Amino acid sequence: MFRQNRLIIAPFVMAFIALIAFANPLRAADRGALERFLEVTGFDVALDSIRLSADSAPEMLGLQTEDFGSEWSRLVGDVFDTELMHDMALDILAETLSDDLLDHAASFYASDLGTRLVNVENKAHMTEDDGLKAESGAAIIAGLEQIDSPRLETLRRLNVASDVEEISVRAIQEVQIRFLLAAAGAGVIELQMEEPDLREVMRAQADDLGAQIAANALANAAYTYQSFSDDDLAAYADALEHPKMQQVYTLMNAVQYEIMANRFEAVAARLAAMQPSQDI
Repeated sequence: MFRQNRLIIAPFVMAFIALIAFANPLRAADRGALERFLEVTGFDVALDSIRLSADSAPEMLGLQTEDFGSEWSRLVGDVFDTELMHDMALDILAETLSDDLLDHAASFYASDLGTRLVNVENKAHMTEDDGLKAESGAAIIAGLEQIDSPRLETLRRLNVASDVEEISVRAIQEVQIRFLLAAAGAGVIELQMEEPDLREVMRAQADDLGAQIAANALANAAYTYQSFSDDDLAAYADALEHPKMQQVYTLMNAVQYEIMANRFEAVAARLAAMQPSQDI
């Protein structure tokens, strides 16, 4: 359901959650229904896959995961604990996701097409070989471009519809900023600029990051959905563009990035007590 892009909550994320809650003042779904919702939509697997993004954390600090030896694996297992992340998601959704929106999204993903889509999306989420996905997807895109296939436009529709309000660029940069600030606050690194200057640098890079995300998302979609017909993908795009599904995706994206940034901040706190090491 949700394609991964490898918080104190960012203000714009808080705004999205508040808007969803305000627009849907109905009774929030009960926890049992939310558990089923996570499974049928594949959001539970998307949450699990957040830990795959952890390998980028040391690189942001000028280090490598190998520098920490076996300590890194233990840290990732503790900080990106599946049960913990699921409970965080459920706590937010219990307050913000109405029965109406839950039923709308769940009914689509419980359909034959929805079930098949979730199956391939779950596999794509947990495939650690991003290079394979990128190369295979790029090759598919190149082939579609050669024949001027309308499938390309459908794939773009899917990506636009799943990244409501183009939150991914701002959210990824906010995750990076919060992680760097947390690492600096914990004494892991020494920032060479103040927060406003760091944010300005990030803003200057936003367009390039957006283009990179769009290209990666297109290749990933081409790879993930290669077994689906053009009609199936068009039906999926129609479903994602429905106003209710757009509200669901706005909330799900906000929840996903909140949890990612929250866990990255936890990583920064833990790194303060770790020293780069090498297994013997």
